[in-house]
Amino acid sequence: MSFPADFVWGAATASYQIEGATREDGRGLTVWDMACRKPGAIWSGNTGDEACDHYHRYKEDVAHMQALGLGGYRFSIAWSRILPAGTGAVNEKGLDFYDRLVDELLAAGITPYTTLFHWDMPYEVFCRGGWLNRDVADWFADYTKIVVDRLSDRVQHWMTLNEPQCFVGLGMRDGIHAPLLKLDMPEILRAAHHALLAHGRAVQAIRANTKQPATIGYAPVGVTRMPLTESAADIEAARKFMFSIEKGNYWNNIWWMDPVFLGHYPEDGLEKYAKMLPPIQEGDMAIISQPLDFCGANIYAGDEIKAGPNGEVQRVEMPIGYPTTAIRWQVSPEALYWGPRFLYERYKLPIIVTENGMSNADVISLDGKVHDPQRIDYLQRYLRAFRRAGEDGVPIKGYFQWSLLDNFEWAEGYKERFGIIYTDYPTQRRIWKDSAYWYQSVVKANGENL
Repeated sequence: MSFPADFVWGAATASYQIEGATREDGRGLTVWDMACRKPGAIWSGNTGDEACDHYHRYKEDVAHMQALGLGGYRFSIAWSRILPAGTGAVNEKGLDFYDRLVDELLAAGITPYTTLFHWDMPYEVFCRGGWLNRDVADWFADYTKIVVDRLSDRVQHWMTLNEPQCFVGLGMRDGIHAPLLKLDMPEILRAAHHALLAHGRAVQAIRANTKQPATIGYAPVGVTRMPLTESAADIEAARKFMFSIEKGNYWNNIWWMDPVFLGHYPEDGLEKYAKMLPPIQEGDMAIISQPLDFCGANIYAGDEIKAGPNGEVQRVEMPIGYPTTAIRWQVSPEALYWGPRFLYERYKLPIIVTENGMSNADVISLDGKVHDPQRIDYLQRYLRAFRRAGEDGVPIKGYFQWSLLDNFEWAEGYKERFGIIYTDYPTQRRIWKDSAYWYQSVVKANGENL
């Protein structure tokens, strides 16, 4: 069986990870520029100053997308390229870049899927409190309106925030991502609430200002739990754990998704966080739960769960030597079945996998090519699982492979290679990996050859 006839095969990137040109054409600094100047914060002292030089090479990169046959390209806008201080004066040269990129995509027959925030908060917004300042929701809405005014005559598909679990949790609780803070849970919950408000205000801004009907979603981490067996008891145990909260742990689904899709914080979290909750004003939940058109999720792995003898939920320990990727994330293809299935059951919206892929130890071989059979095997297994979700009634709408290019992998610098196209950073030469040719064939066959 193939995928739906209107299924979107795409690839994804993020502005700070590929654009470079961090001090060109009026772009303002971001929290990642700040993190990169701190000794020891980024692997081997790497920075995003040049990255993949996509800012100058976007035409070449779009030509690669066209050759791959991509139907969609998910990219993010750099907030500080549009508003160098995060608010105030607009940088027209920044808007001009995204104008050119969108036009190039459309000329190549590729549909743009635009993400408004993929972690690169303007430094000046951070200095005004960042996500801890409730005003950030209004600032983000103002930025959104500027982008929508400029691009919505050609851009129809929008995503607001990418992985708030990461930019709030890893960035403000664990201190391993920008802005490198280590705050306690009350501050994390405050930042989370303001981020969710920013999401809702952005949705309102898109709906109010778009020049054509807009399709809007959200791209959180899909924290996936999988049943050890397909018994009813194990399936229910996995579902229950996937939509629960462990006290003090921000790494969950429902604190970040229930307010957006259901209009309220989960009782599970309200009970566990009772003494840490931020001020929640009248009308906040209505703003946060603006109607969306799809549920996006970034899914890479999942934990196996089983029902205990008394019906309790038990996490299954991974066996010795279990498979992992180069970044040491476990390989668990069934995550792309159970994650979409459980998310659809709970939130009743079509599913788009907004990120999925693997880091691999890729090298240019003696024959001048990049052979990555592990990635091909990984993607084939995961895509088969996603196809099964569709066969079982989940409305699957698209898949965005992470990533189009090897790029700046945040705190890991250039150590990790997630791309299906190899980036030779000293020369900026792009080399198709074997997985790129394979993905090209999958796209052409609409998945029938999986």
